[in-house]
Amino acid sequence: MNDSTSPRRSDATRTAILEAARERFATDGYERATIRAIAKDAHIDPSMVMRYYGNKEGLFAAAISYDLRLPDLATTARDEVGHALVTHFLAMWEENEQLTAMLRVGATSKRGAERMQGTFRDQVMPVVRQACPDPEQAPARAGLVASQLLGLALTRYVLCFPPTVALAREEVVAWLGPTVQRYLTAPSP
Repeated sequence: MNDSTSPRRSDATRTAILEAARERFATDGYERATIRAIAKDAHIDPSMVMRYYGNKEGLFAAAISYDLRLPDLATTARDEVGHALVTHFLAMWEENEQLTAMLRVGATSKRGAERMQGTFRDQVMPVVRQACPDPEQAPARAGLVASQLLGLALTRYVLCFPPTVALAREEVVAWLGPTVQRYLTAPSP
């Protein structure tokens, strides 16, 4: 075996495992998903899953880990942050099925929900703190922003509500951007 092909095979195997795991966790939930079923879906031996990820928890952490690649909004006008966030999230949801799988797992599994919470806490909260007029309100405002972004994703990409799916990206941004902006910067009620 050539050393130059080994890393490529390794990467392809890891990718196949992660794709199978995301789908299996999304379909069966954390508790019912098994290493054997995931390995079967990935067309590999279960020992390979264990070799790369150690155990089910390690595999789950890798499969449900996601970098939202949030843009640096430091140069964005404060009153445009809501629009920028909605635009970014729409692009992320439409370009990568990993987020949809992550949302499905989060909706069906306590561990998945905890991973989603961590992702939003660690990646979205700093953006909210940047835009929020009162740092003490940042957690509540971040929760409201998440309710809009995840609610949209749930109805558009998971449940596929026809009216939500039918909206053009620009329409979604026009409707949702001002709501997210209000959650970020409006005076506290």
